[in-house]
Amino acid sequence: MKSSAQNRIRSISYAKYGYFFILPFFIVYFIFQLYPLFNTFKLSLYGNATNPEAFVKLDNFKTLIFGESDIIASKAAATQSKALFRAFGNTLILWFGNFIPQICLSLLLAVWFTDLNLKIKGKTFFKVVMYMPNIVTAASVAALFLMLFSRSDYGPINSFLMENFGLEKPIDFIRDKWISRGVVMFIQTWMWFGNTMIMLMAAIMGISPSLFEAADIDGANSRQVFTKVTLPLLRPMVVYTMITSMIGGLQMWDIPYLYKIGTSFNDNIKTIAVFIYNNFHGMNPNYGYSAAASVALFILTSILGSFCFAMNRDKDAAKRKKQIKEAKKKMKEQNKATFGGF
Repeated sequence: MKSSAQNRIRSISYAKYGYFFILPFFIVYFIFQLYPLFNTFKLSLYGNATNPEAFVKLDNFKTLIFGESDIIASKAAATQSKALFRAFGNTLILWFGNFIPQICLSLLLAVWFTDLNLKIKGKTFFKVVMYMPNIVTAASVAALFLMLFSRSDYGPINSFLMENFGLEKPIDFIRDKWISRGVVMFIQTWMWFGNTMIMLMAAIMGISPSLFEAADIDGANSRQVFTKVTLPLLRPMVVYTMITSMIGGLQMWDIPYLYKIGTSFNDNIKTIAVFIYNNFHGMNPNYGYSAAASVALFILTSILGSFCFAMNRDKDAAKRKKQIKEAKKKMKEQNKATFGGF
């Protein structure tokens, strides 16, 4: 029979020490993330065009979302609301336009680089080169593409088109509506597809080789292996990539803000983050509008992230978890009825 001392030793739990190791993260998170978030909520209830310190309750949200206000003129409120929704539309267009080609290209390259049958030479070199744009600063990238797509006759792209394709006048790559959007989409795809490719490669390499061997023995071709084995098992990583890309896309600021000439913005690539920045640091700053737009962006990101997670959730695993929970509850009720609560 075990002694009481042995029982006491076995009952000691060291789980509490794990909380000490993760405590610094939560302290830093509270100081630099959670507190500013609460402060943003508070700031969204203050400020208007005439008195930045006035308590306006939810009027800033009413102005930006519905174009109505109890404080400012209806025309000014409608202008602010129109600007916000236009920025939101630009944000969605730019995100969809860079995420779809990014995930397709990254998935294709990840499958190629992890396929042992292809025997691609110089894999490491290509992976490093494709990942390098991700580590270049956004300011450097914006300056590079502003130089390449300059509106003048001496801009590299316009000069090439005029000399080789008989273009009569230079194309305005910076101010034209769809061309400027296309350039920003290309920049975002070029900067981030290497990072997505590396993550997808790691997920593919984590799949058990026995599954590919079994598919090969069964006579499956490359397309069947990809659609029946690789793609279903990549679902968690694809969901993670989609959610992180969506969060980053809704907060896109650096390239749309820097891809301009002088101080004039291109309204066709003006995102929500640029709208927030302009209201905070513009000629007539309105901190209440900036904070209200930030809160709206936070809520929108949370809703879309939860929706993506729910749409891609493993329904079978959720069903099993629910059944186990119901079985435990039923057993607990039976024990309570049998032993009278003891």
